[in-house]
Amino acid sequence: MKRRPLLTAMLAAPALAHAQAAPWPNRPITIVVPFPPGGSNDLLARPIAQRLQQVLNGNPVVIENRGGAGGSVGAAMVARAAPDGHTLMWGHIGTLAVNPWVYPTIPYDPIKDFAPVALVALLPSVLTVHPSIPARTAAEFIALAKARPGTLEYGSAGNGAASHITMAAFADAAGIDLVHVPYRGNGPMLTDLLAGRLKATFAGAPVVVPATRDGLLVALGVSSAAPSAALPGIPSIAQTALPGFELVQWHGLVAPAATPPELVARINAVVNGILAGPELTDRFKMEGADPAPRTPAEFATIIAAENERMRALIGRAGIRAD
Repeated sequence: MKRRPLLTAMLAAPALAHAQAAPWPNRPITIVVPFPPGGSNDLLARPIAQRLQQVLNGNPVVIENRGGAGGSVGAAMVARAAPDGHTLMWGHIGTLAVNPWVYPTIPYDPIKDFAPVALVALLPSVLTVHPSIPARTAAEFIALAKARPGTLEYGSAGNGAASHITMAAFADAAGIDLVHVPYRGNGPMLTDLLAGRLKATFAGAPVVVPATRDGLLVALGVSSAAPSAALPGIPSIAQTALPGFELVQWHGLVAPAATPPELVARINAVVNGILAGPELTDRFKMEGADPAPRTPAEFATIIAAENERMRALIGRAGIRAD
């Protein structure tokens, strides 16, 4: 009689072990993009989802846009999801490093609530001016700003947006005083910049580069430490005006914190394999982004370092979200 519970447990053990080591994927994968469709997060996440579905033998990989509160709504949703590799978030410098310091409270912890899975892309921002501005290099723009302190206006997609943070970092490093004009998104900001009602911005490459290629705006420099392979002909600000300056928008995949490390490693290997292929390199180049494969540990280090950097920068600049 006493042996029956032991025998039952022994018989159940293999089934339990199999359940714990269930194959991945075994149902559709959802990548939550915590922003509306059409922005840089969405434009970079979708080709990743398409290639993932292909290499996973047609297992569905679905993009779910969950915008709101600068990405906080979608991030909180993923933080509470099952840690089984079937719900991932498209993580971004905004959701994972900026939000904790520009919002009074957020419903997630970017360090404790997520397991970094794979850094995917680095997206430089481009310092861009209307042609009426008498500056054709970053150094000339800095000199002009110093000659006209507190008068040059620049636009962003909103308080706390990447375009705001990047220009604030640039102004901080250059020691210049600019006037910030926040907009409700990049669309209306770009409209005013093209019309000359606004004089400058420091926006992500997909926002401004098409207009610079058409001669409607002037690109003065990129925010990456070196010129971007995706943006030939545009020098880096670090090379031409501010040695050491670098602030790029980074994009990657994170999972709920309790996701098993071996599953994280497997997903990382699949994503890095995709990034090594020409399809993604060419697609990202169209958006001005550079593929950036890293290990989960390396991505975790980046997130932690960027949190500390943004805390200091945002504190000095007094930035608060809308």
